Amino acid sequence: MSVLVDALTPLLGPDVRYDVSQYPSSITSCIMLRGKFVEAAKAMKKVHALLVAEWAADETLFGRGFGIYACYRWGSEYLIIKTEAPLEEPIFPTLTEKFLPAYRFERQMKSLMGVIPVGHPDSRPWIKFEDWPEDAWPLRKSFNASKTMPRVAGEYKFVRAEGEGVYEIPVGPVHAGIIEPGHFRFQAVGEDILNLEERLGYVHKGIEKRFESLSWQEGSRLAGRVSGDTTVAHSLAYCMALESMTGCKVPERAQWLRALFLERERIANHLGDIGAVCNDAAFAFILYQMSRLKEIMLRTNYKLFGHRFMMDRIIPGGVSVDIDPDGKELILSELKKLLKEFNRLVAIYDENSSLEDRVRDTGILIPEKARELCVVGIVARGSGLNLDCRTQNPFPPYDRIGVNVPVLIYGDVNARVYVRIKEVRESIRIIREILETLPGGRISADCGIPAPDTSGFSAIEGWRGEIVYWLQSGPNGEINRCMVRDPSSVNWLGLEQAVLGNIVPDFPLCNKSFNQSYSGHDL
Repeated sequence: MSVLVDALTPLLGPDVRYDVSQYPSSITSCIMLRGKFVEAAKAMKKVHALLVAEWAADETLFGRGFGIYACYRWGSEYLIIKTEAPLEEPIFPTLTEKFLPAYRFERQMKSLMGVIPVGHPDSRPWIKFEDWPEDAWPLRKSFNASKTMPRVAGEYKFVRAEGEGVYEIPVGPVHAGIIEPGHFRFQAVGEDILNLEERLGYVHKGIEKRFESLSWQEGSRLAGRVSGDTTVAHSLAYCMALESMTGCKVPERAQWLRALFLERERIANHLGDIGAVCNDAAFAFILYQMSRLKEIMLRTNYKLFGHRFMMDRIIPGGVSVDIDPDGKELILSELKKLLKEFNRLVAIYDENSSLEDRVRDTGILIPEKARELCVVGIVARGSGLNLDCRTQNPFPPYDRIGVNVPVLIYGDVNARVYVRIKEVRESIRIIREILETLPGGRISADCGIPAPDTSGFSAIEGWRGEIVYWLQSGPNGEINRCMVRDPSSVNWLGLEQAVLGNIVPDFPLCNKSFNQSYSGHDL
C-alpha cells in the first residue's frame, strides 16, 4: 500500500508520467504539468503528508528548461513530484498556501535559480543578498562562478510591528560566542517577544554550485563539509544517494562502521548541546562536565579513526578506516565510564530547581505547529512527532538492531533537552550492539559512475534530524545538480514560532535548544 501514490492517483492522467531514472526504486517520482503542481500538493495535504523539500534544477544541458521538484513524506514513504518550467517562462505556482516550509524553499529557488513562484506572498530574496544584481542566479548553468559579481545598492526590509510601547531589538549577525553569523530582529513590548524574524545567508558559500565542478568522488568530501558538526551524516547521505544511482553494494562491515560513526557523532553533539543549554541558564557546571565527556569521545575518535570528527571516513562504496579488537574494547570501556558519569549529571540537571524553572514551559512549539512547519529531528520529537529515519527508513544494521525513538509532547526547552538525554543512552546501546555483532569482510567497494540523466535520493537521520540529498547526473555522467536539505532548512522556522510570548532573556535558551546550523542552511 502506498498512501501518497494512492492519494495522487485521481490526478494521474495522460499528461502524467513516472520517472524511471529516479533511484532507489523505492522512491516514486512522477512528472506532471504545472497546472497540476498545486493540485498534487492539495492531495498530499489531505493525507497529512509532510513537505520534505522543494528545489529547482537547471536542465538546459538536456535540452529542457527548469525542473521544479517537491518531495513529500508520509511515514516511511517518500514521493517526488516534478513539473517543468521552460527557459523563456521560468514560473511555477507557489505551494505556500498548502505547506508553510515552501515559504523559504521558494524564496531560495527564486534567488539562486531565477524561477518565480507565482502567488508567493514575499518577494524578498533568501540566502542571496540584496546587494547582488537582481539577474544574478548562481545555480543556473549560464552563471560564471569564477567572476566577481558587481555590488548594487539594496536594502532588506524587515517585517515591522507597530503600536504603543513596541520596540525593535537587532541581534547579530556577529555574536558574542563562537557560533556562525545570523541576524535576529525582535519586536517586543517590555521583555515580551511579539515577533522574531531571522535573516540568514551570511555564510553562503555556494556549496550546491561547487558540487557541479567536482567529480563524484570529490563530492563526498564536499558533502562532509556542508556542516562541520554533522560531517558523518552529510557525507553518508551523499554517498547513499550516489550508491543508489550506480547500484553499488556496500559491504556489510562498512555499513556497520557507518552506523558506528553516525552514533558517535550523535552522542558527541548531544553532550555539547545539553551543556550549552545549561550554560545559557547560568548553570556552567553542567557545561564544563558535558564538554569534558565530549572531549573524551573526540580524542578517542582521533586515536582510532584519525580525525576528531571522523571527517572523510565515509566514502562512496564504504568507509576509509577500519577498527581492530583493541579499538572495540577501547570504545566499550569509554562508553561504560561515560554512561555512569552522564547519568550522574542528568540527576543533577533534574534536581536543580532554578534550572528547572528556566527550561520548563519555555520556548514551546506545540505539536500542531510542529507538524504544520514540517519540522524534523530533535525539534519534531520534542513536540510529539515520531520522526526518525533510522526506524522509518533503516539501512543495515538499523534494520536488525532497531532504535527506541524518544518522543515527548511538551515541546519546550526541557523536552528538547530530554530527547537528547534519551538519545545519548540509546546511541550507547546501539554502539554496543554494533560492536558485538560487527561482521567481517571488506570495508569498501567500487562505487562506479552514474549513467547520464539519472537521479539519486537519500534520507539519513543526522543528530539534528533528517538530512536529504538529491543528486542528478548530467549528459556525460557528471554532477548536474546536488540538492542538500539540512534539518535546519525547516527547523529555523520553528524557532521563530517557539519564542513568541517568551521574554527576551530566554531567547538564548530557546535558540540553543534548537541549535540549528547556519552553515547547513546557507548553501
